[in-house]
Amino acid sequence: MKTRVIVSLVLLPIFFLVLFVLPPIFLSVLISVICGIAAFELLRATKLSKNISLLIFTITAAALVPLAVYLSAVAGSIAAADGTGTERHPYATLFLFTLIFSILFIFLSLLLIEAFLTMKNQKAIDRGKQLKFRQIPIPLAAGILVPCMLSSLIGLKTLNYGHLFVLLPIVAAFVTDSGAYFTGVTIGKRKAFPTISPNKTVEGYIGGTIAGIIGMLIFGIIISSATSLTVIYPVLILYGIVGAVVTEAGDLIFSLIKRKCEIKDYGNLIPGHGGALDRFDSMIFCAPSMYILMITIPVAV
Repeated sequence: MKTRVIVSLVLLPIFFLVLFVLPPIFLSVLISVICGIAAFELLRATKLSKNISLLIFTITAAALVPLAVYLSAVAGSIAAADGTGTERHPYATLFLFTLIFSILFIFLSLLLIEAFLTMKNQKAIDRGKQLKFRQIPIPLAAGILVPCMLSSLIGLKTLNYGHLFVLLPIVAAFVTDSGAYFTGVTIGKRKAFPTISPNKTVEGYIGGTIAGIIGMLIFGIIISSATSLTVIYPVLILYGIVGAVVTEAGDLIFSLIKRKCEIKDYGNLIPGHGGALDRFDSMIFCAPSMYILMITIPVAV
């Protein structure tokens, strides 16, 4: 626990600086690195990392997706007519889809070629390096799906007042996780999913959801006090509920993967915290949820 606290005290200010202060390119590079590491961890957990070609393809795709999202945001940002900031170019979304589809097409083609080659290679079969067709969704998830979801942080960062809104999933995930943990430790009795995550309790999930809503409301009060934005609090409550639910779902899904793969942690990249997937599992679902909410039901005007 001591190591966990010390590492958090060192890394949190750096992460906050990248999120809140530095330009979006720094966040894009950070997410790109995290996605590359997460891709490696997922392939290692599922016993696919022995195939070096597959590993290289997957890590490369995972690292390229956040950069593609950033390039799309830069290319799609145009000056607003009234001079108040920037707005999205009408073809920005199409440009992003084109970039992501191109990466997906090339990556999928390489996966299929690798599957054919290893299927015919007896040495690859003997050494456990064979890529079976039923395994292809795993590198696709590691190389495309997870990076796309985490790259929602970049999308939030590039919005107007993005330096504030990019903190929405951070607040939702951190406060929900903390609320669930402390509630579960103090009053948790009924196991929620004993076969997946024995330490999770029904009380913990309820406490985490309530904490997520309260955390969002406090965040809204801070934004309202520090800026000229008008916060819509009923919408903010919706953000809190959705954020809490998807945060807990993300943690549960990646706990299930660990259970199926018979591992305790995805890695030891961060002392006391485990690997990148151990630390960002909740964010993988929370970030895109907050981004979708922000562009469909804005929380502030």
